[in-house]
Amino acid sequence: MIIGTSSLGNLYEARPYGHKLELVLAALECFPEGAVFDSAGKYGAGMALEVLGQALFDLKVPKSKVLISNKLGWKRASLSGSEPTFERDVWKDLTHDAVQDISYQGILACFEEGNALLKGYESQLVSIHDPDEYLDLATSSEDYERRFEDILEGYAALDELKQAGKVKAIGVGSKDWKVIRKIYQHFPLDWVMIANSMTIYDHPVELFEFMRLLEKEGVGIVNSAVFHSGFLVGGDYFDYQKMNSNDPVFNERFLWRRKFFALCEGHAIDPAHACIQFALLLPGVNSLALNSTSMHRIRANAEFCTTPIPDSFWDACKEQGLIAKYLSEFNLNQTR
Repeated sequence: MIIGTSSLGNLYEARPYGHKLELVLAALECFPEGAVFDSAGKYGAGMALEVLGQALFDLKVPKSKVLISNKLGWKRASLSGSEPTFERDVWKDLTHDAVQDISYQGILACFEEGNALLKGYESQLVSIHDPDEYLDLATSSEDYERRFEDILEGYAALDELKQAGKVKAIGVGSKDWKVIRKIYQHFPLDWVMIANSMTIYDHPVELFEFMRLLEKEGVGIVNSAVFHSGFLVGGDYFDYQKMNSNDPVFNERFLWRRKFFALCEGHAIDPAHACIQFALLLPGVNSLALNSTSMHRIRANAEFCTTPIPDSFWDACKEQGLIAKYLSEFNLNQTR
């Protein structure tokens, strides 16, 4: 289990430092031999990195007991108004804005800035964050190709950091898994982080086969955002978009969730447990990146990662059409 840190950057709600310190402490207590944290310059415009570094410093955590993943591509900028210019209405009470800079020099600058914010701790796992969003801004096919070259230049910078021994492994984090596949065709990644893409609610067969390929080729897979921004466990957001139960566009999602909750209740299974175990049983998945604003939930998630679910539940999911038919050919009734 990798501990996500977006809540340390005031995702959806601003929280006091004391509460955030307790979250970091809970994660460390769950993994006394060494905890892994995932952060990014985009999270709260660097606030998550800053709070994580301060918490580790205040708790006097040895550097050998923590491994930090930093997704690079966003740098701090001055905040000109009350709201940041990126992902409006998502981050609360920020003191800075953030701008995307995906280039050779930009990625190196993000790496140095991230380590400075971590207050003496350093990121050892690095990746380019949201390359899909960067490509989506392209205004033409020529602009798209230019932007993709920027991404490859960014990976050249990461490779230099790895060759110099400054980082241990290089990956990519993206909500669009097809962009991960495109990058992997050009650059030999050590790991990938798939977000909002391979969950108990949505698991496209094409992605499933790509994950099988990555597993065969020894590339680690981190499955992230397996709750779809909390919606699958009762939250109001789905992939960072607030849901409205009165909007017919969202009826299918709410209907699926009601059936899912009923099935979980009938089998005495926490919905989060089902989401976690499904995500872990998929091909090549080494770990999950899980974010929470609750100490109790962090502890529960850690336990859910190591506690298998009875075969009868997965069989019922298939019977009720909650998971795709093609998975009948893949054995979910297994443990790792």
